[in-house]
Amino acid sequence: MANSRHGYGTPLFSTVSSAASIRSLHGIDVPEGEGGEGDGLIDVESQSDRQSRQYGSISEQSRVDHRAKFKKRVNYYIPSTAWIPSYSLSLLGGDVLAGMTVASILIPQSVSYASSLAKLNPTTGLFAASFPGIVYAFLGTSRQLNVAPEAALSLLLGQAVDDIRHDLSNPHSGKGDRLGLHVATIITLQAGLITFLLGFFRLGFMDVVLGRALLRGFITAIAVVITIEQLIPMLGLTALEHALHPATTWDKFLFILDHFLKHTNPTTAAISFGALFTLIFLRKVKQSFVKYWWIYRIPEVLVVVIVSTILSSEFGWDEDGVDILGSVPINTGSSFFRFPLRSSNVRYLRRTTSTAVMIAVIGYLDSIVSAKQNGARFGYSISPNRELVALGAGNIAGSFIPGTLPAYGSITRSKINGDVGGRTQMASLVCSAVILFVTFFLLPFLYYLPKCVLASVICLVVLSLLAETPHDVKYYIQMKAWVDLTLMTLTFVLSIVWNVEVGIGVSLVISLLLVVHRSSKTRMTILGRLPRTDRWKPISENPDAKEDVPGVLIVRIRENLDFANTAQLKERLRRLELYGVDKSHPSEEPRRQLAQVLVFHMADVESCDASAVQMFHELFEEYLNRGVGLFVAHLRPEPQKMFVIAGIVDLLGPEAFRENVADAIAAIEARL
Repeated sequence: MANSRHGYGTPLFSTVSSAASIRSLHGIDVPEGEGGEGDGLIDVESQSDRQSRQYGSISEQSRVDHRAKFKKRVNYYIPSTAWIPSYSLSLLGGDVLAGMTVASILIPQSVSYASSLAKLNPTTGLFAASFPGIVYAFLGTSRQLNVAPEAALSLLLGQAVDDIRHDLSNPHSGKGDRLGLHVATIITLQAGLITFLLGFFRLGFMDVVLGRALLRGFITAIAVVITIEQLIPMLGLTALEHALHPATTWDKFLFILDHFLKHTNPTTAAISFGALFTLIFLRKVKQSFVKYWWIYRIPEVLVVVIVSTILSSEFGWDEDGVDILGSVPINTGSSFFRFPLRSSNVRYLRRTTSTAVMIAVIGYLDSIVSAKQNGARFGYSISPNRELVALGAGNIAGSFIPGTLPAYGSITRSKINGDVGGRTQMASLVCSAVILFVTFFLLPFLYYLPKCVLASVICLVVLSLLAETPHDVKYYIQMKAWVDLTLMTLTFVLSIVWNVEVGIGVSLVISLLLVVHRSSKTRMTILGRLPRTDRWKPISENPDAKEDVPGVLIVRIRENLDFANTAQLKERLRRLELYGVDKSHPSEEPRRQLAQVLVFHMADVESCDASAVQMFHELFEEYLNRGVGLFVAHLRPEPQKMFVIAGIVDLLGPEAFRENVADAIAAIEARL
């Protein structure tokens, strides 16, 4: 009757029991006194609701995690999405002051670099000091890095422009100026693409490949080259230079020696060196007033530029033969922005690629050094790959304005940015805004600015470039680092005698060859037993360690193995067998007998690529053919897996692989 009453074919107590069991299964207590048909069914249904809510909450948590992960990815690839939403107005004062201070330094510098070094319209330098900096502010990871034209890079571009201009019958005509814009555009675009692709393929580690000696030699050479270049306008010899066309830096040096006594313009020379000494004097005075921020932050370059412009206008220096800046029209063609891959630009692609590569590499190295210095100073991390992408994108954007110079980070300006109060990329945006305002509205006020004063501004930069050279030379001599000193000297001499591109190119090749040479030598040592122990240590580092088993050579490999450092593995092992760990010339007589048993200690080998494993297979076959016994100790799981796949375990047999050197020696002694 009970069964028919409930209609389920199941007694009532079974339904209640089932509900209780379900609740119990999910860890839910069933209080005494609860029961009955209604209670049991309601409890089961409510548990189902709880499960749905639980699964729903898990799904919701998963969506939250995905959103958080996506946000982190966006913040990583576009750093401005992290700092802009969290920007505090308390930082605005310092950022605005820093941006305006750097702009006051950068405006005359950019005009100088464009007109004196790159031999282009001054506005190209101003555009390069603004648009790439705006792009970098949104994509870069450094909060203080100032991205703008640099002296060395502008000089490289200027030399490329000069080389191509000499194809014309009159290099300094209007046609020559238009050609310069085409060459600068394609170089900037290539440098930007190269830099961007280096970051895209995560090659930011390349800053560790090139040593400080190469950079010091390059910077010193650049300083000397710039000095010689700027002495020509400072002495008023520009018109004569255009007529005689001295090509190399050495030729220009001889040109100055031949003509400075007869053809120097006294007024131009007096203005130039007077401006230079004033700049040096003001800089020294500022160092004495560090406590007084309003004095310390006065931009001496801007002061000299403004004063010299006023004096030139009042005293009519242009009538005495002094070259002035004159009217600087903002003329980029039919439109302000133009697609850089035009036939007029692309025709110079092949002739400028090597220059673009140099600019990309050198610009990145300077930028990453400055970015890391500021990151360490203010306590945040720098992503080299993100820096490459940001710098590349900035230069690609800049190339859409015809003639824009390559723009990269500056160590000096970035340090000033941080000193004055710049704490975010907002300082770069303010700096760029000020430069654009000056370019479009205030540039006509510099009509009477003497060009020789711009040359003096650049010579002031030269003093900063040369400041650390004597210290580095003294250090290399003290440390007997003859390779570094030779590389530095070679870079300097080739850059002066030939040209900067050849100097840095040859030095880059030599530097990379040195890196390959050093990395191709597998680090290995011979182990010996410490007296009255079962411990083995390198005999070169432990005088007590002795090779106490005759005919047995224990070799410890002290790094991961790959195709680069195993190419000379056979030769290195042969030298260890015959000469030990002491350095010796191959012509000397062997000091040791060939080993009868070799034990490889491989605890330091965490990875081993296919080429290295193949080399080991060939090496072990040769030793077995010679009748040499082989043991491998401390083999890690990853290399062991590779050895199994390559057939080395089958070749040597499982008994050749031992847990440690003591086991291997015990097996050898048992056989003996």
